[in-house]
Amino acid sequence: MHTWLKGVQMARMHSRKRGKSESTRPPKETPLDWVPLSKDEIVDLVVKLGRRGIPPSQIGMILRDEYGVPLVKRIVGKKITEILEENNAAPPIPEDLLALISKAYRIRKHLETHKKDFHAKRGLILTESKIGRLVKYYKRVGKLPPDWRYSPEMAELYAS
Repeated sequence: MHTWLKGVQMARMHSRKRGKSESTRPPKETPLDWVPLSKDEIVDLVVKLGRRGIPPSQIGMILRDEYGVPLVKRIVGKKITEILEENNAAPPIPEDLLALISKAYRIRKHLETHKKDFHAKRGLILTESKIGRLVKYYKRVGKLPPDWRYSPEMAELYAS
């Protein structure tokens, strides 16, 4: 990470802490000539993995670890989710929203057996407020239909 960016890191939303991730990407100026796959092969792999139901973040990790592709966007010119949307292989709900829904479901399951866990109750409130903000954003952008609503009953379907 650049030294001038050290003091400008983003804080977490509710905990006021900072993250620890400091992985460095290849510089944008250098061409990625050493990548073993062509653009078309990368697009085909992304679509094939997306049709199998693998989420976009895991597709990126598979391409990085197994095929030696560091950044799909730098080579193809599009993000993994854009490639999946063009080929009708994108998941119906965005990955970050799905992760928050499954987290809220796990907290609810925990609260069924531990009714006095007030820290978990607060965590559920914070998680569901994040879900509400994200749903509002995805409706505005058009990734979710305008009549889509989050409900705890529906969360069980998405979490399983």
